[in-house]
Amino acid sequence: MRTLALAGLLVLATVAPAAAQSPHDRALGELGRPDDVAARREAVRTLADTGIMADLPALARALRDPDPTVRALTEGAMWEVWSRSGDADIDRLFAVGVEQMNVRQLNEAVKTFSEIIRRRPEFAEGWNKRATVYFVLGEYRKSLADCDEVLARNPYHWGALSGYGMIYVELDQPGRAVEYFQKALAVNPNLTSVEQAVETLKAQLLQRRRETI
Repeated sequence: MRTLALAGLLVLATVAPAAAQSPHDRALGELGRPDDVAARREAVRTLADTGIMADLPALARALRDPDPTVRALTEGAMWEVWSRSGDADIDRLFAVGVEQMNVRQLNEAVKTFSEIIRRRPEFAEGWNKRATVYFVLGEYRKSLADCDEVLARNPYHWGALSGYGMIYVELDQPGRAVEYFQKALAVNPNLTSVEQAVETLKAQLLQRRRETI
């Protein structure tokens, strides 16, 4: 009897962890299944709702998935993860700032994102949104400084890397712009508009060199 009881405990010990596995943890496992595209798609959808910053390396790999739907879903999932601060009050304030951006209340948005940064400086997306507002306002040096803060906290943020490129285009530094656009593509190779910008800027640089000869 005792032997049977011990055997039963061993079975439970091996089965219970799998049964108790959270949807988030299951999704991380499913994300790496090369034989099941439907499972990978569903995994990315789950991580859009449950993912955390520690999941970014796995999600970044999914940006190179052979399935275009998985890649597209992954882009959205990463933005969702980036936009969660882990603090409900900050998330509500963040939503206010985004709405202010959307209705072009830009000075108010700067104040809102500055308050988010003051209260939760580790939240990279607060810096990124303020960088975006500064860019729209033409405050390019301030936008660059905020992009620095984003990348210090989230090196996978291809949006901020693209932002550098856009700023350097405005500052008429196409070489620097190409550099940062290529960094964005190194993280996320699916940025078609960024690829096109790189080709356009390379053509401009070539023309400038010809004109100086």
